[in-house]
Amino acid sequence: MIEPSSHPVAPAPVSSSTTTSSGKREQLVDAALELFGRDGYRAVGIEAVLQRAGVAKMTLYKHFRSKEDLIAAALNRRAAEISAEISAKVAAASSPTERILALFDWLESWFRSPGFHGCLFLKAASEYPNPGDLPRQAAEAFKSSCRELLLELCSALPGAVPAATTQLAAQLELLIEGATVVAFLQRQPDAATTARRAAALLINASPGGSSVLSSRG
Repeated sequence: MIEPSSHPVAPAPVSSSTTTSSGKREQLVDAALELFGRDGYRAVGIEAVLQRAGVAKMTLYKHFRSKEDLIAAALNRRAAEISAEISAKVAAASSPTERILALFDWLESWFRSPGFHGCLFLKAASEYPNPGDLPRQAAEAFKSSCRELLLELCSALPGAVPAATTQLAAQLELLIEGATVVAFLQRQPDAATTARRAAALLINASPGGSSVLSSRG
């Protein structure tokens, strides 16, 4: 473990060139998220990203080795944003059960947002099927972290049983993924509400569940 120093250390000065470089990188990631999220990965050429970001090709390859590297960076950025949003929702919930259902509340807000164009991670995995592809690796890493969160939340239910907890987490994952597909393909943001009701039933029937059935579901 690294012990904190007893003497404060002044932060190193940040040069204007470093700040500009970081800003250009973020512009590229912003443009990538917008265009890839709306139009897909293969369909959007790198020139379109450069034009949207307002940077030169040389700048792109200064920060990213390839288009796939840029896609992975964009996915990692989006993963971090989603994790922060979900963490805030979960932290605001008052009980283990409500913390699980908070995931579905976040889903509904996402489905109803103007920028909802389906799951970027699922699209990346479908367009880059090779296990060695950077976009697929980023997508798999995010989905794995989602499964871990579900398992953690289910394990926190009072009286939770390991085997049943694993099964409940897997069932909830299917609800989340299924609701996302329905919301995108059928343009039905209410899919989140339907999935939330089903989640409440599953939690209520689990060994660690409690009565969570309400008028909202």
